[in-house]
Amino acid sequence: MARAGKRRGRPMSEINVVPYIDVMLVLLVIFMVTAPLIQTGVEVTLPQADAEAIESPDEEPLLLTVDREGNYFLNVGEDPESPLSEDELLALTEAVMRRSPERRVLVRGDEGVNYQRVVRGMALMQRAGVPQVGLVAEPP
Repeated sequence: MARAGKRRGRPMSEINVVPYIDVMLVLLVIFMVTAPLIQTGVEVTLPQADAEAIESPDEEPLLLTVDREGNYFLNVGEDPESPLSEDELLALTEAVMRRSPERRVLVRGDEGVNYQRVVRGMALMQRAGVPQVGLVAEPP
């Protein structure tokens, strides 16, 4: 005969956390699968080069992208995915370099773009006060 007032099984104050752990693991798997698929910026096909990767500091580098059509893009500003004129590129780069003069600057040029456009972009960076410019390439 069961006593009145005494419950069988688990006490009421105990919370079952197993469903919460299952949900967290599912969200973790979803994040791990979708994170590499999320890519921001302008799509370019980088040339391949056999070079060692450089160590990256804490601050994100200023990245000038030259697409196949020769348009310039900068990874800062109001809309990083809209092309910039040479004057806009120069003004935006000057503003960034005034704010953080030690910031690294890298150039990503599509392998099909006229090399003159990449050199022109590097010259604009130099006019804006950038002391050194690095080039980005894909490993073979």
